[in-house]
Amino acid sequence: MTVRAQPSLHRVLDDLGATLLELVCAPPEPGAGAGEIGGVAIHDPVDEPVLPRRALVLGVGVHASPDIAALLESLGRHQAAGLVVRAPVTAGPAVAAAVAASGVSLLALTPGASWTQLAALLRSLLAEGDVGDPGQETLGGLPSGDLFSVANAVAALIDAPVTIEDRSSRVLAFSGRQDEADRSRVETILGRQVPERYSRHLAERGVFRELYRSDQPVYIEPPSTAGWADFELPRAAVAVRAGDEVLGSIWAAVREPLTPDRARAMTDAARLVALHLLRIRAGADVSRRLRADLVSTALEGGTGAFEAVRRLGLADQPAVVLALAVADPAERARLADGLAMHLSAIHPRCAAALVGDVAYGLIPLTPGSAEGTDGELRAVRVATDFLDRVGDRSRPVIGIGQVAFDAAGLPAARACADRALRVLRAGDGSGRRVARLAGVHAEALLMELRDLAAAHGDRPTGPVARLSAYDAEHGANLVATLRAWLDAFGDVAAAAAAMFVHPNTFRYRLRRLTEVSGIDLADPDQRFAAMLQLRVVYPDGPKPPG
Repeated sequence: MTVRAQPSLHRVLDDLGATLLELVCAPPEPGAGAGEIGGVAIHDPVDEPVLPRRALVLGVGVHASPDIAALLESLGRHQAAGLVVRAPVTAGPAVAAAVAASGVSLLALTPGASWTQLAALLRSLLAEGDVGDPGQETLGGLPSGDLFSVANAVAALIDAPVTIEDRSSRVLAFSGRQDEADRSRVETILGRQVPERYSRHLAERGVFRELYRSDQPVYIEPPSTAGWADFELPRAAVAVRAGDEVLGSIWAAVREPLTPDRARAMTDAARLVALHLLRIRAGADVSRRLRADLVSTALEGGTGAFEAVRRLGLADQPAVVLALAVADPAERARLADGLAMHLSAIHPRCAAALVGDVAYGLIPLTPGSAEGTDGELRAVRVATDFLDRVGDRSRPVIGIGQVAFDAAGLPAARACADRALRVLRAGDGSGRRVARLAGVHAEALLMELRDLAAAHGDRPTGPVARLSAYDAEHGANLVATLRAWLDAFGDVAAAAAAMFVHPNTFRYRLRRLTEVSGIDLADPDQRFAAMLQLRVVYPDGPKPPG
């Protein structure tokens, strides 16, 4: 794995400026490394910030000038690169002084733009690592996988603002000069998705069918009917293919049909975009496999665990292990990626990967929060919030492991998470979706005892075996009677209610089972032995009705 040069604030403003971001105020004398951006973080007013080096911080909900100035001073102590707040914002004397003193640039996000989409855009721009050969790999003279540079190059060739979109009309990248387009294009950029009413209209006109059947640009006139005033400019679009597979499309907001030279340039650009999309897909697959290998190695322990933890950025840091499982195998990869995204929004050094049929997540903790059960309880909150977001369609469950204070403790933490997860996957009708081992320890021990009994080929013995044989021969239910009496801790009325019989009938059955089995119900050792067999060796035997 090679590390690319750190992206810069100037690059972000070039790619996202005018449409999404504007520079409000910058430090008069940038220091060493100024302009470099090491990651994206979201400001949380109630939590201690954990920021990557030279972070670009999204100040969601920060509006007042005093709050902005105070946050700038705080970010300056953490060596952040910039702060983004919602426009409009005025750089008054207090804010300008805070920018100058902290060395943190202040940017404004255009009204109506989504913070979530901005974070996704920034993370796609600020990817810090690249998988491949040493050195900066290029395709067609442009950095490999850099779709924003490709979009700007295509826009220059055809002299029109363009977007690069996938098959679902999601915007993967866009060029500059979007202010020259119409309002429908601006709405598309802000939402990172072609609005549904536009895509439905294009589909009804057969535009997508024509687009995906041709390898030449398609010219689309704006709608002529009323109600489409914001769709003013025609479009030129071309499909992006890799062999027979359609990967996406390029859309240009034009004022007239393309000249033959520009049509050829757009067709050639589609081939180049296809190479970049395939490179991104391959790089994502390799990075996913590499991260899965590192997470797996760290959790398994051994000589390679310390190096894996170091490469994950978790060296010398306590961590909690999460284990996620889903009922639908087709949903595993999707939810594993969702868990990775959810955790990365909480802590920039969280790691998550699909290992086998379980997705594991590692949540780093500050030393103070790792004491006692605080770290585990925080992981429970994180896991519950994630499951609340994804819903119950694929019946996901998450087991929480104990806190691992170093790499040597990760295998034991994983084992705890796996044991809790197994109990949740078995299900008990309680509807639990998240559990620590401390909350399901008894169930986990019983399951492990059943495994041991099954491995030894154990069968019921003694009184339980005699009762089972009697029930089979006479069609009785003495085993269920004993189970109900033990579960009710000797309360005949409760046990009879569980069996739906009269207490006198239950007492008769109780006397009969002592005669048949020879068990002494007053002997605690015999009661425990019978209970253990019914729970472990004979768990699926006859149970009370209802």
